[in-house]
Amino acid sequence: MSRQSRPTPTQSSAEILALEPVGAYHRLVLDTGSDVAARVSPGHFAALAIGGRDSSMLLRRAFSIHRADPGAGSIELVFAVHGRGTKALAAHHVGDSVDLIAPLGTPFPLSGGPVAAVLVAGGYGSAPMFGLAEQILDRGGRVGFVLGAASADKLFGVGLARALTPHVAVTTDDGSYGSKGRVTDPLPGMIRELGATEVHSCGPMPMLRAVTEIATAYGARSHTAVEEAMACGIGICMTCVLPVVGEDGVTRFERSCTAGPVFDGTKVRWEDAGTLPAGLEGADAMNPHRVPAR
Repeated sequence: MSRQSRPTPTQSSAEILALEPVGAYHRLVLDTGSDVAARVSPGHFAALAIGGRDSSMLLRRAFSIHRADPGAGSIELVFAVHGRGTKALAAHHVGDSVDLIAPLGTPFPLSGGPVAAVLVAGGYGSAPMFGLAEQILDRGGRVGFVLGAASADKLFGVGLARALTPHVAVTTDDGSYGSKGRVTDPLPGMIRELGATEVHSCGPMPMLRAVTEIATAYGARSHTAVEEAMACGIGICMTCVLPVVGEDGVTRFERSCTAGPVFDGTKVRWEDAGTLPAGLEGADAMNPHRVPAR
């Protein structure tokens, strides 16, 4: 299993080539030039500045890269309108430019030879999964998809998944499409059906934790792309840290934007995310109730 290296990101002004609604989401295609697009691997993300130099929205917004086309010199993002930043982004038009930094983060690891893998995603967390599936298939492997969402309109890429493999399971919380339930319901059967040795996932933290537990129980490696909020995207602000167990067994805060967003799911202390857990290296110095050494 090779861990792909992080490429040097580029900051540029990227022209909007397409911006259109896709179900509950928006599809955004940016002209980045072939150099940027050629350095994108599945799991990388992009950070966009919204609102211009005089905007009160100082922080960039991070989005998973759905597709990269080096021939066309473009990348494609999928996003949902949640707050001021994404609302402002959705109001842009073709021909507008946005300030972009890409590619960012550590992508999904890829095996050198053929493997069987299940790709699990919640909502538009599926965005990076189709390029990943194509790369696994190109290496002679097999893939299956388990896609879930709260409702039918919040699913993304069911047709894309079915164009790649017959092994596709779809769930919705309300039963409006596919099976009523969660992605964890069909996952064990999909792992058994494919004889999968890898499970790649992207979505909400509770889902990633549950997927990791199931993958591990069935002897498969778990690679998870976390959806942590990122204020800078380049490893400076430390707002996206997670407690992760290192190879030496010591827990440290790792930055999701640089060490991730893809992590070995068995190394993340999911139950301690968002806290200052015991046993964290350096955590005692950050404790306001610490008794100084005498």
